[in-house]
Amino acid sequence: MDRVEVLIVGAGVVGLAAARRLARAGREVVMLEAGGLIGAETSSRNSEVIHAGIYYPTGSAKARLCVEGRAALYRYCECRGVGHARTGKLIVAADAGQLPRLAAIRAQAAANGVTDLETLSAAEARTLEPALAGAGALLSPSTGVVDSHGLMLSLRGEAEDRGAAIAFNAPLVGGRLRAPGAPGGIEVEVGGAAPMRLACDMLVNAAGLGGWDVAGALAGFPAAALPPRRLAKGNYYALTGGRAPFSRLIYPVPEDGGLGVHLTLDLAGRARFGPDVEWLPEGTATPDYRVDPARAEGFYAAIRRYWPDLPDGALAPDYSGARPKLSGPGAPAADFLIQGPERHGVPGLVNLFGIESPGLTACLAIADRVAESLGAARSGRAA
Repeated sequence: MDRVEVLIVGAGVVGLAAARRLARAGREVVMLEAGGLIGAETSSRNSEVIHAGIYYPTGSAKARLCVEGRAALYRYCECRGVGHARTGKLIVAADAGQLPRLAAIRAQAAANGVTDLETLSAAEARTLEPALAGAGALLSPSTGVVDSHGLMLSLRGEAEDRGAAIAFNAPLVGGRLRAPGAPGGIEVEVGGAAPMRLACDMLVNAAGLGGWDVAGALAGFPAAALPPRRLAKGNYYALTGGRAPFSRLIYPVPEDGGLGVHLTLDLAGRARFGPDVEWLPEGTATPDYRVDPARAEGFYAAIRRYWPDLPDGALAPDYSGARPKLSGPGAPAADFLIQGPERHGVPGLVNLFGIESPGLTACLAIADRVAESLGAARSGRAA
């Protein structure tokens, strides 16, 4: 049986960042990707926003890793020439009744270390964005967008330059704990066209939506350590018939399960709206990514609260994604779960559960935490 030092399951943005981080620390790294491409699931089905770290509970992993990861990601993109832009964003109160929410959001952001927010009156907001409606807004100048595919290609290239390898169409289908803590103590079975068995010293479960299945496939992993899984689908619609009259991202105040139907701009200035929150039935593991054109009707009403001049018939189905969540509808949003040996008792294993937004922003910081959890942080931090 072949043996590797570190096996990473999942070649999305977080798995790639972890591979780069561990390879830079001198570890032997092999990645297993169930599909034929890097980042073809959650990592390429999102808004590509670099979040500031505004909304998350103070002291949570989401808050800490978003603020740390945002600074690291901007440095990384600037040094490597990865496409990105500090567009800024406006969080808009649709009416006077929502103005206290803006004040609470600003206080939460400050507690998280995000101190650059500006409170704007309705007139000041319209000075920046004349087409905007609302009773007031918060300006976040450190929010931006990133070319997620360019980022993943860069992370992959650096990992491979340091000796990491990726096996595509290679799902993990089983495994067992042979001698926990000993070299080669985790054994896995790899499916696909060329089935094999591999032993590894350390395993990073970065399989995203499939992370629960990967952990559950390891014989000897304590079932009680598996958290609940809920998936929330988010649908996106593209603006047709011309460019949106905005130069910044536009967000409403947050809603249950997400940040509301917001307007984002890609690096070419094209506008898209979403995501909404469509809770999938309990037990769903594989989402249907088709976008129902009929759901656009609800989008028009939400968007017109901040852009009343949105033309009829201007929204076309674009794409959708699914967020892996640890809590369901009506429950407080759960935190990231970076589940290392100290939490489940299996030496050499790190599970990444519930890595939804702001996972893209936080990917480099999450990779540092993975390395620290494995005791593999000799060198090679995010910058």
